[in-house]
Amino acid sequence: MKKIPILLFLLLCFVETFAQQNLSLSGSVKDKKGEALPGAGIYVSGYKIATSTNNDGEYILNLKPGNYDILVQLIGFKAVNKNVVMIDKPVKLNFILEESVTQLAEVTIKPDPNRENYINTFKTYFIGNTPNAENCKILNPQVLRIDFSKEEGILKVKTEEFLIIENKALGYKIKYLINDFQYDFRARIIYYEGYPTYEDLPGSLSRKKKWAAKRLEAYHGSAQHFFTSLFNHSSLEEGFVINKLIRKPNTERPSDSIINANIKRLMKAQNGTLRINTHEQDSLSYWIAKRNLLKGISVLNRTQISPDTLVHNFNQNIKSIDFNDVLYIIYTKEKENEAFSSRMGQSIARPLDMPNYQVSLINLSIRPVYFYKNGSVYNTRSMLYEGYWAWEKVADSVPMDYLPPTK
Repeated sequence: MKKIPILLFLLLCFVETFAQQNLSLSGSVKDKKGEALPGAGIYVSGYKIATSTNNDGEYILNLKPGNYDILVQLIGFKAVNKNVVMIDKPVKLNFILEESVTQLAEVTIKPDPNRENYINTFKTYFIGNTPNAENCKILNPQVLRIDFSKEEGILKVKTEEFLIIENKALGYKIKYLINDFQYDFRARIIYYEGYPTYEDLPGSLSRKKKWAAKRLEAYHGSAQHFFTSLFNHSSLEEGFVINKLIRKPNTERPSDSIINANIKRLMKAQNGTLRINTHEQDSLSYWIAKRNLLKGISVLNRTQISPDTLVHNFNQNIKSIDFNDVLYIIYTKEKENEAFSSRMGQSIARPLDMPNYQVSLINLSIRPVYFYKNGSVYNTRSMLYEGYWAWEKVADSVPMDYLPPTK
């Protein structure tokens, strides 16, 4: 009778060991002629994992089971990325690079007098405006390819080679190949995606201790921390309280098109040859008052949402969440930074009896939201953040393989 639990214990240990073991990702990097390319950089996007090809153009990486974006870059060639899913066996992944030919037209483009202003705007909404962002520096701003559409009011930025950011607050050198950055000046919505990699900056022992403390502070309460705790069924223990925010349209406020059309009509009459009468003046005041009304009304439901009802298993490596309305996420183990609290229009309204905990909102754009054990989200466009998570950007990010120190 005693042999059964012993065998069961050994089997469980074997399964656990197998689940945690690294799997090899290997392959070759060649040009279109089939020639091997030694010295090509192989990067795992979002991680501190990287290597380079040997003299035969071959590489090997050891990865845990999961979903990864692999980026290959070599000077003189266009960067290439591929997605790979590591499950339970080694994977071969080969790359063919195409030479990057600089067009003559790119050399003769006239300097943009507004470029510096666009770069400053980009820094604010990409690196951030947190205290950590003040200690970040872009080392090669010349790689930024900037396009501003005056008609749409959208600033777009991308790079064809790594943008290098030195983050002296957290002790990282971040290399970021920006696939798409957009800031909508009218809607005040920021979106960016790309392939970041992280390297530790050199420093003294005391400096590294300070960086370790700042990294832990940056990780705690972040979206990465939240989704990691959801995956591990530990969100409540780790300080996250989940409520729902119900947003309803204000039925007393007509649409913007109707309001603007009436104001334009009445303003035209006022400025024209016809003398505006008292009735028209009252009508103009009426429509201006309608324009000043809030577009929606928000109601906070303070009943806590159980993570067990929110999270669903997709498979052993992926989970998902799906919900209606807006998730109101409260992180109770840290207070808002004063630099955030003082910013108009970013802080989220809260009940009077709630301390100034960090509050973030999750608006669902594409359902459901798939996420992994390390807190990474499958589709970055699936959610729109408001509040604290919208304030913290690249300057407050840590690699996806970051692990907080165990107590």
